Amino acid sequence: MGGQFSSRMEAKDGSFGFDFAGTYTAVEPMRLIVAEFGERELRVEFSEGPEGVTVRETFDGENTHSEEQQRAGWQAILDSFGRYVEGKG
Repeated sequence: MGGQFSSRMEAKDGSFGFDFAGTYTAVEPMRLIVAEFGERELRVEFSEGPEGVTVRETFDGENTHSEEQQRAGWQAILDSFGRYVEGKG
């Protein structure tokens, strides 16, 4: 695989942001994305069900923020992505 990605993640109000970069290690269209960033891994699974598509992210946490803060941050990203793909954001 080996494709690279790099982007800037930032709050809409500009109060917080960080650079996010890594390497894709597996991609199965419409099913799975796996990427490494630093010493950590991110796995994103897409599964279609009767009420639409479920997106499940699993990632290695970091030590700077609590698990709750990390969950809230990633959930906010997923919520924003959901609004975007549904044409509501």
